[in-house]
Amino acid sequence: LNKSLPPRCAVTLQIRIRIVEARQLQGANISPVCRVTCYNQMKQTRIKKSTNSPYWGETFFFNFNVSPADLMEELVECGVFNSRRLRSDAMIGAFKFDLGMLYEEDGHVFLNKWLLLSDPEDPQGGAKGYLKICAVILGPGDEAPSFKQASSADEDEDIESNLLRPAGVQLRPATFTLRVYRAEDLPKMDTEIFQGVRKIFTGTSTKELVDPYLVFQFAGKEVRTETKYTNDHPEWNEELRMGLQFPSMCERIKLQMFDWDRMTEDDIIGTNYIDIPLISAQGDTATVSSNIKILGAFLNKNIKARRRDNRHPAGYLPMFGPCFVNFYGSPREFSELGDQYESLNEGKGEGVAYRGRVLLELKTELGETPEQSKEEIGNDQLLKVQKFLRRRKYRLHAAFSSASMISEVDAPVEFEISIGNYGNKLDESVPPTASTTQPTNAVFDGVHFYFLPWGNTKPCTVVESQWEDIGFRLHSINFLHRILEKLDENIEKIHVAIKAKLPDEEQAQFTIAAIDDLIVMCNKDLPEWEPGQSPANELDLNLQSLRENELKNIRRAASKLREECTSVEEAVNELDSFRNQIRAIAIEPQNSFPDVVIWMLCADKRIAYYRIPAYEVLFSKNEDFCGKFCGKVQNVQFKSPTVKSDDPKLQIPALVRLMVWLGHEKDENEWHKMQREGNLSVLAETYENEWFIIKWMKNGPGRPAWSDASGRVEILKEKLNPPPGWKWDKDWYVSPELSLFYDKDAGHSEFTEDVYVNETRLPGGAWQDAKVKYTDVKGDPYSDMQSVKLPEGWRWKDEWKVDFNRPCDEEGWEYTVEASMGGYVPVEKMFHMCRRRRYIRARVLAQAAAVEENQPAEITDPEQCWEYAIGFGQKFHTNKRPVDMVRRRRWHRKMVPTKPGAPCFFNMTESSGDNKALMAAPRMVLLYDNSRKWQLRAYVFQARDLLAGDQSGLSDPYARVCFHTRSGVTETIDQSLCPTWDQTLIFDNVEMFSDPYSIEANPPPVVVEIFDADQLGEDEFLGRALVQPMVKLDPTDPRRPVLQWHPILKGSKEGGELLAAFELFLSADPMPPTPPKRGSDLFVVPDGIKPVLQRTGIEILCWGVRNMQSFQLMSVTSPSVEFEIGGHQVISDVIKNTKRNPNFQQPLLFMDVMLPKETLYLPPMNIRVRDHRQFGRKPMVGLHVIKCLDEYRTEPLSEEFDAISNFPALLNAHSNERPVNLAPKVETEVTTKAKDQQQLQRQQSDGAGNSASSVHPADAADAASLQTQQPPSRQMSETQGLIDPPPKKKRSRIPGFLKRRKKKNKELKAKKMNFNFFKSDEGKTIDISQLDEDIDWWSKYYASTGDVKKCRKYVDLGYDTLKLYTHSLEFSENFDNFSDFCSTYGFQRGKNLDDDEGNVVGEFKGTFRIYPLPEDLGLPLPLKQLEKGIPDSNPVDCIVRVYTIKAIDLQPNDPSGLADPYVEIELGKKRVDNKDKYIPNCLSPVFGQVFELKCILPIDKDLYIRIKDYDFLSSDDVIGETVIDLENRYLSKFNACVGLPQSYYAEGPNQWRDSRKPKEILADFCGKNYLPEPQFEGTDCLRLGAKTFYLDSFEPNRKSNPHYGPDDERLALHVLNCLPLVKEHVETRPLYSPLQPGIEQGKLQCWVDIFPAQFGTPPIPINIEPRKPKDYELRIIIWNTKDVVLEEISITGEAMSDIYVKGWLAGIDEKQETDVHYRSLDGEGNFNWRFKFPMQYLPTENVMVVKKKEHIFSLDATEQFLPPNLVVQIWDNDKFSADDFLGTLELNLSSMPAPKKKSRQCGVDQLPAYNKDIKLINLFECKRAYGYWPCVNDEKPEDERLTGKIEMELELLTAEEAALRPAGLGQDEPNENPHLDPPKKNLILFSLRRRKAPETSFLWFTSPWKTFKYIVWKNFKWYIIGALLTVVFGLLLVLFIYAIP
Repeated sequence: LNKSLPPRCAVTLQIRIRIVEARQLQGANISPVCRVTCYNQMKQTRIKKSTNSPYWGETFFFNFNVSPADLMEELVECGVFNSRRLRSDAMIGAFKFDLGMLYEEDGHVFLNKWLLLSDPEDPQGGAKGYLKICAVILGPGDEAPSFKQASSADEDEDIESNLLRPAGVQLRPATFTLRVYRAEDLPKMDTEIFQGVRKIFTGTSTKELVDPYLVFQFAGKEVRTETKYTNDHPEWNEELRMGLQFPSMCERIKLQMFDWDRMTEDDIIGTNYIDIPLISAQGDTATVSSNIKILGAFLNKNIKARRRDNRHPAGYLPMFGPCFVNFYGSPREFSELGDQYESLNEGKGEGVAYRGRVLLELKTELGETPEQSKEEIGNDQLLKVQKFLRRRKYRLHAAFSSASMISEVDAPVEFEISIGNYGNKLDESVPPTASTTQPTNAVFDGVHFYFLPWGNTKPCTVVESQWEDIGFRLHSINFLHRILEKLDENIEKIHVAIKAKLPDEEQAQFTIAAIDDLIVMCNKDLPEWEPGQSPANELDLNLQSLRENELKNIRRAASKLREECTSVEEAVNELDSFRNQIRAIAIEPQNSFPDVVIWMLCADKRIAYYRIPAYEVLFSKNEDFCGKFCGKVQNVQFKSPTVKSDDPKLQIPALVRLMVWLGHEKDENEWHKMQREGNLSVLAETYENEWFIIKWMKNGPGRPAWSDASGRVEILKEKLNPPPGWKWDKDWYVSPELSLFYDKDAGHSEFTEDVYVNETRLPGGAWQDAKVKYTDVKGDPYSDMQSVKLPEGWRWKDEWKVDFNRPCDEEGWEYTVEASMGGYVPVEKMFHMCRRRRYIRARVLAQAAAVEENQPAEITDPEQCWEYAIGFGQKFHTNKRPVDMVRRRRWHRKMVPTKPGAPCFFNMTESSGDNKALMAAPRMVLLYDNSRKWQLRAYVFQARDLLAGDQSGLSDPYARVCFHTRSGVTETIDQSLCPTWDQTLIFDNVEMFSDPYSIEANPPPVVVEIFDADQLGEDEFLGRALVQPMVKLDPTDPRRPVLQWHPILKGSKEGGELLAAFELFLSADPMPPTPPKRGSDLFVVPDGIKPVLQRTGIEILCWGVRNMQSFQLMSVTSPSVEFEIGGHQVISDVIKNTKRNPNFQQPLLFMDVMLPKETLYLPPMNIRVRDHRQFGRKPMVGLHVIKCLDEYRTEPLSEEFDAISNFPALLNAHSNERPVNLAPKVETEVTTKAKDQQQLQRQQSDGAGNSASSVHPADAADAASLQTQQPPSRQMSETQGLIDPPPKKKRSRIPGFLKRRKKKNKELKAKKMNFNFFKSDEGKTIDISQLDEDIDWWSKYYASTGDVKKCRKYVDLGYDTLKLYTHSLEFSENFDNFSDFCSTYGFQRGKNLDDDEGNVVGEFKGTFRIYPLPEDLGLPLPLKQLEKGIPDSNPVDCIVRVYTIKAIDLQPNDPSGLADPYVEIELGKKRVDNKDKYIPNCLSPVFGQVFELKCILPIDKDLYIRIKDYDFLSSDDVIGETVIDLENRYLSKFNACVGLPQSYYAEGPNQWRDSRKPKEILADFCGKNYLPEPQFEGTDCLRLGAKTFYLDSFEPNRKSNPHYGPDDERLALHVLNCLPLVKEHVETRPLYSPLQPGIEQGKLQCWVDIFPAQFGTPPIPINIEPRKPKDYELRIIIWNTKDVVLEEISITGEAMSDIYVKGWLAGIDEKQETDVHYRSLDGEGNFNWRFKFPMQYLPTENVMVVKKKEHIFSLDATEQFLPPNLVVQIWDNDKFSADDFLGTLELNLSSMPAPKKKSRQCGVDQLPAYNKDIKLINLFECKRAYGYWPCVNDEKPEDERLTGKIEMELELLTAEEAALRPAGLGQDEPNENPHLDPPKKNLILFSLRRRKAPETSFLWFTSPWKTFKYIVWKNFKWYIIGALLTVVFGLLLVLFIYAIP
């Protein structure tokens, strides 16, 4: 994480997720809650009632102890639910992303990201809202970022611009279509136990014991194919479909192949991942359709990096294939006992073997999700895919040169090379090929390692395979990698030039050359598809276009860089950017060519492996497209198969030097052309086997008389005929295995001969000589001791003697019942009939340098070539033993080709009825005619910072050096972590057969392994370094090797560094002279290579020791310290008692030593501490090693120097001349009166404290980064009120107030505040207490953070600010941990081989200065640099004040996800806390408390500040702690005791708080830093040496302030502020827990003041108590509603509603309701109803403080800081069912829309959600608002509509004003302020209580007239009028007719 976390090792990881808020959630009247699920843990937020825009601000912590690779695959799901609904339909929306995406972000963090929520069950539902989160992944040592909160003015925040996807993307359904065609090469997965039974009953058996099926997984979903039973090459031909939605944050498709099992859980065959970013690309938004834009969510960091400057013009959706996907995992061989590497099949760790492959095709389609998850693939599609199955023949060749450092020696070792399933000799499903080397016994090299003695016969292997030709893909990768290699090489050259500080011209030349090379390489064409190759699919074409475009853009940018670049640094940065872009496209997602796997086998058991990507060894005729290692020698370091649960295997199983070539069969001649150094030979091979049954016989059980090496295949010599194109070269000959003829002392420089003397006895008889008296250890007859001959070139070291170093009695005898049974014991019993005694005699080489490697003698007699063993399968040896029952010998016959181009590897037998015999294959070897002798000289000088292997904290290190087939060992250095061996190891006569020039180009590596020598047990491994030697073909070459530091690694852990050089000579005359010897047989490092020494002086400030832990159960009380460097040592004096004074009385030490002149070779400083105990014992109790002393190197001082030059700020401060444009200062009347008033106040009181207030913990998560806001005008008016308080006026309702407020704000903004306000217009002085009435310390805090709106008055007065550090003070600016006086070094003790956390047992305080001394001893020494300014080393009494401000993002300790934090301070043996003032249920508490303690420095130097979690029943838990070294701050020259303010104030809120005045501090600083004593001339002039300072220069425009102190003190403070001293500050310290070391548990803002008692009594502490909220009462009068939607139908068919209004403050949730306006027919309702809401509010914070218990069982009320949101809703009342929701209105009282005076002006555009340009008002400023506001129904966001208008009046009163103007709820008494009358309408009958309503509100059956008027007449008016007119007309007509005569 940090740094580089091991991907497969379990580490402690923490994931923090902060849920900030949600917006635009879908639903009406919802109560949302957010639930976060991470891995296997789930946590949820509080429920927010009745809101669509909840604010949570809650942080969740998830702790895991897993490997990062496993965790990165897990998902995080953030879901928002409606708590009012049932679980089935409670989800509003959710969002998922994998942790791998979060880890790939910069800093592994999301800051204020918006997530687009969607419903997984409703793909067509669209967006369900937005969720804002912060998230981070933390590992050990990572610094937790601050989750910065958005400011209160973020209403206009554009959510779309900060989504985790490209802007404008909508959530759209899509479908992944995965076509699964077929699989092949699947391994056996089931047992054969039941196959025999099946064969008995059915007559058939199953050979393909695997039942495969494929699982397709993405984003938590999976689809699987059907199971194909007993089929290792299944054809599924299925189409799997998976629905998903964009954007999705999951970036990998997971493919797993399973084997179905009937009785047990299905086994995993293999796992593979397809990275979405590699198979898709983002297009240019200006030219690509919307279908392609949605891919932004698939793009990871690499893709984004490569798109940073130039996007690909056309993007594409995820697509893949048709192409094979390879699976890797554990070895293919099936075991009945289970697979110990089974977890490799799950994708955990590197797969060690090929396990099959599957032909796939992936398509992505936008639109609807699929209805069916799978279906059959059509025949047309199957025909189309057939063209992708075309295969071509490939040949894989390997030539082995050497194999050393062999770990297995119990049986012959062979190497197998395979590609895919071809070449696997243990897999019976493939025919055997010449894929293995001949089995060879390892030979001891004489020191420690073993090698395979191949000699001049180098084994070769070849594997014939058939694969689809995808050369156009792999050649592209090789071409891009070649560009990267060249670019890496050039960038490294530039870095070396910069490090070597070469001239700028040379650096520029390297840079220009690098750019030119890049332009040339990028100008070349990528490989094209060629006829005969596998067809290119759509993804191939897209990738080709993408890569060409990238190279084109890079070429264009590089050309521009070459012309416009101005600096080397700029060019290097751009080249790094180019490298990242190329690396991002140099990945082939469709690499269907399996990797080449090389195995080391021993007795048919797989021991170690090495994987090579096929494209690295793939041949191409174009050199640019050829693989990196194709046909080139490479040194391969094998690895043991491991799973993550295993301990890492640190031993190298084998180091092999070989060449690998892969290419088409037609290009095989290219491989033969590369073999110019040896003759390629093909040998037929067979083994002659015999059994001993009375005599040696050729017929025996289990193996043919003539067979291959394994004995499985019969190979008869007479039946072997050469194939067409080949012929026999010679007759058959015996070819013995070379290792058998190496003498048992081969490679040894010292060898021990042993002889056993045997005796027997009869029961009860005496011991007598056995029948075979003399034997070897195996019981074979041996000559007597005197007959043992001394080999030539050896000499006896001593005489024969009994070996007592073994289990034996005092005479050396060991006993057993029967000699042939073994089992010897050292104690004699009566039943023991045999005994033996071992005699030993050592011999050594007479001339070690002159003896060559033993070579086997030429064998002429075939009878001497037999190999003997107890049985086949055991290790064979040369001489027959009595127990040997079998023997064999190897026969070879060479063949030569008669036809050019004929295949050289073929089947060797004709058909003879045995099919297995047809599959035999020959051996292929490279025969070298002659060898060359080389000499290696290993110059091992020293090592540093090794791991400790002993309990003492030290090691006894020695080095083993291995080169090729030789090794050597250095001497052992006792008790050292920085050993200096100064030894040269010479390896003579190293035989190598390769061409010298090829060895010069690529020599074998030198392996240096460091061990800790132990007398008992095995030596412990400390680390390993691999180094390339310098090769000299001419021994007279004048070049000299240079000693260099090489890193030592123990696995992935750093284990120190090795200073060494290695030189490889081609043996010739004359050879360079050998280095001089030290003693009799050790060579030292010669001059010219050894570092040049010079006389050096080292000053040591040995100040003291601290916190020493007990050693051997006794305290360390009387320590002394030893300093050792380069073999020189100096010892300090002894501390008498560390409990009284842990400092040394004589702290200054000096060393005059000879050290290397070059810093690179400077040896480390070893600091050892010893405790002086009784009886003269001085045990070492601690050790520290300073790796490099370069940081302490200085120039010698020969004379006194001008110290002012060290402080450039003083030199550049101000002019030495007094400013002429400023008048002399005189005291004015104002300042005189002010000072008199100050004096009076000092006499009357001890000093006034500052007012207390609070900080919003949510808004202050990162106060240093808050943005400066414009001040509210009301705060300006309050400040102006100090000048001339305006008379109070009665507030009008709305319009007049707003106009006056606007005009007043304009006037106030035009005025500038100055300090003349101390005198009024009448000339009277204003009381100073009025000046600072509303100013507290928090005003300074917020002014320093830039949050001006919370401290406007303080800023207008021009007061000082402080520095707010985002880190600990000691790590801020250039304070360097306050180590300027002395540094702190941790002592260690005991082993640290596997302890990542270290084992610190104490500390050393001191420092060093290193400088050269004159070579002439007669010259005077330079001035001592540490002896001046050393303070008294006696303890000092101090008063310490700890100001704890607040904590940020604490780790929760309660099950609720919260904590109850409080502060505990520990200093020495004293502890204080504020447990009684713990803050319940809070993760960002504001403490605002001062703790004062007394201590003695340096005894009580460590100040512990702990944040603990209060628990009612159990003990309190430590959330986190931080440690402050008070001694470093006290001794530092940065004056870190008390921070310096910007100005000197004698009184007021910024009163001087140090016990020393500025003049005293300045004088003390000058004395400690070699500065001249300051001289004051008057009160406004200061001279410091030749520099003069004037007060007017620092205060050119100073305004009078009655709080100012004396002029001379102010001038001294200004000069101090020019110096690099600690200023007044607040530091932010990380908190850590002992339970989770290295992972930050939160932050604490605080500062510490230190007051030494010698400087007097300190001033009173600063009051930093949190601000307290003010009590308010919100009164709301609901007058009327208008245009309310009518949701019900009356019995008469009329639309109507029974309206009432509900309101509450969000967070308080105490709802109030009006009475019901029944039967409203026109949407109008009359209420005259009053709501009253008491509340607590922080005006400066603009937040409402809510205190309430979370649930009934809560002990304390939780304090929440919430925005003051008022919710008003209109409801329809129902008697027998739930009330219907009609509309809602949500107002932020501090930023609410202004109301409208008339209802017709009221509309939805009045709300900020619909109109961002509307006018907003602050009710806390205007106090009252009246008018109409709209209500909307947001149940369906796409169909939001106006559902009513509400007329109401809002009035905000303080608690005092509310008490003076009482008012009742509703219309209850006291019904005043104002008086509310019931609506003057008719009384409604049958009401439950008296309610007035308009005339349209009535009951139809009790008011017939109203029924007729408002219902009948309203609806049927014209019908009634028409009917009456008709009746009248009819009557008139009747009368007319009647009246007609």
